[in-house]
Amino acid sequence: MRLFPRLLLNHLMCVAVTAAVLLLAAEVAAQPFIGHHVDEMIRLIGPEGGRLRGDLTGGMRGTLTRALLAALPLALLVATGIAWASARRVTASVRALQSGSGAIASGEYARRLPEAGQDELADLARSFNRMAGTLERVEQTRVELIGNVAHELRTPVSAVRGYAEAAQDGVLPAGQALEAIAREVAGMERLVQDLSLVSRVEAGRVELKVGDIPLAELLSQAQDRFALAFEDRGIAFQVDLPPGPLTIRADPERAQQILANLLRNALRHTPPGGTVRVSAQTEGAHVYVSVTDTGSGIAPEHLDRVFERFFRADPARTPGEGSGVGLTIARGLARAMGGDLSVRSAPGQGSTFTWAVRRA
Repeated sequence: MRLFPRLLLNHLMCVAVTAAVLLLAAEVAAQPFIGHHVDEMIRLIGPEGGRLRGDLTGGMRGTLTRALLAALPLALLVATGIAWASARRVTASVRALQSGSGAIASGEYARRLPEAGQDELADLARSFNRMAGTLERVEQTRVELIGNVAHELRTPVSAVRGYAEAAQDGVLPAGQALEAIAREVAGMERLVQDLSLVSRVEAGRVELKVGDIPLAELLSQAQDRFALAFEDRGIAFQVDLPPGPLTIRADPERAQQILANLLRNALRHTPPGGTVRVSAQTEGAHVYVSVTDTGSGIAPEHLDRVFERFFRADPARTPGEGSGVGLTIARGLARAMGGDLSVRSAPGQGSTFTWAVRRA
């Protein structure tokens, strides 16, 4: 039996049982009331009333029974209507949930259920809609990820094909072509490694070896590593080392990776003649390492998205200018080590990325 007739039948059984209990209870409860009223009537009638006790009692009991039986059909009709409406509402909600879940299972993640009401059925609809919204965002992210990866790989794959064809046609010496192909393949390998790291960071499966790291040593290593790149671009690179010994709690390799991603981002967005400055300050239990550039800055509507995978505030940026996941990796690693990564920026005023890391 389907849900609607089963619910309606259950409601009608409840109505029938209630009606039977009501009649029985009325008969039992009416005894003392009828007896009291008969005694009052006999007292008012006088000595002759004693002979009428049986008739009076029977008449009042019969009147009560007929009144109840006369009202019972109307009560049953109203109760049946209410039971039908209640069963219909419940089954309509169940059918809507069934249809919606079937649509979600078929990939229609935009499907939503009506949320009218404040009862459990409405709460169920709201929970379903939240689940559908989450699945829709996940699916959108998946589609965007596939598109972005294809976009990032298109340029190096085309370059590899071009170098290979040039070598085959004798336009380019084989050694030079192989060197160029190796360079493009290395770029694709870095993209694959970055994507693998992003997935592990977001899943919380990145391995960390947290220990005490002298901050001055960490910043000095970053300075040595990037000084030449900034010099080649004509960008002033300043590293303000902390005045005294300062130690942080972090994984040395991951800490270097965070700084490297922040510095690559600053190098990419700071024009020649600009300045990139690294500084640090302490506050409470954390050390705040900041990377400040004098680039074009970030529009307010983009600030909340700069840490998303493959997000580009400047759509004109070509593939190959970074993997597009550096800031995503940096924030994920910072949070995995108990810290965070934030950004302050305004158009035309540069940007400041601040890494909050625990103090040892």
